[in-house]
Amino acid sequence: MFGSVVRFIKRWLPGRDEVRHPGRFARQSVAMLRREYQGKPLEEAHVDPEPILQFEAWFEEATRVIRDDPNAMILSTVDEQDGPSARTVLLKGFSEEGFIFYTNYDSRKGHQIRGNPRVALTFHWPDLMRQVCIEGVAGKTSAEQSDTYFQSRPAGSRISAVASPQSRVVASRRELEDRARDLEEKYSDLDDIPRPDHWGGYLVRPERIEFWQGRVNRLHDRICYTRKPQGGWEFRRLAP
Repeated sequence: MFGSVVRFIKRWLPGRDEVRHPGRFARQSVAMLRREYQGKPLEEAHVDPEPILQFEAWFEEATRVIRDDPNAMILSTVDEQDGPSARTVLLKGFSEEGFIFYTNYDSRKGHQIRGNPRVALTFHWPDLMRQVCIEGVAGKTSAEQSDTYFQSRPAGSRISAVASPQSRVVASRRELEDRARDLEEKYSDLDDIPRPDHWGGYLVRPERIEFWQGRVNRLHDRICYTRKPQGGWEFRRLAP
């Protein structure tokens, strides 16, 4: 009887982190770094049938709980040889159409999107024990929309966007700083800095959106929405 109770407790009650202060155990095996997930249940009966509305609810909560960069997301692309690459970008808008970010069109990611517009976005909110994984097709936003966002940026960010030949090799940091300084002298009124043609937004139109909620004993919740051929969405539960 006692043995059964112990097995039950070990199986279903949350365990403590096996490494409580990782910085003090530099030589300890990385395999021992773990924590127990105790997230809120994610039930089919309570999710919104529209994934963008479900995302909006989660994103609003993330902005309340996460202090820095709740809009940070991993953008994954592939090159001409189907080699994957990933980097962090910032979400700058979302709607029923999709998810928007801005970048240099001549950057590595810009070239890869031009060759293959199928991309993936991943949000990771560890404080909420949540992830959102999005797969879709990226396309450029309108020039007008890119202009509007560009002009809303701080002057220093606009200068950097113009000065930086993103993803290309440069001789030194000083070269970049000299470019930025030259632009500051050229545009005495920083409000007049124009958006370069090679810089603008992408809209990722989603085809699949998965919501992941960490749960006790790694028995996580996964609800996956897929776009139906005739329009609209359907969702199903996936095994963790």
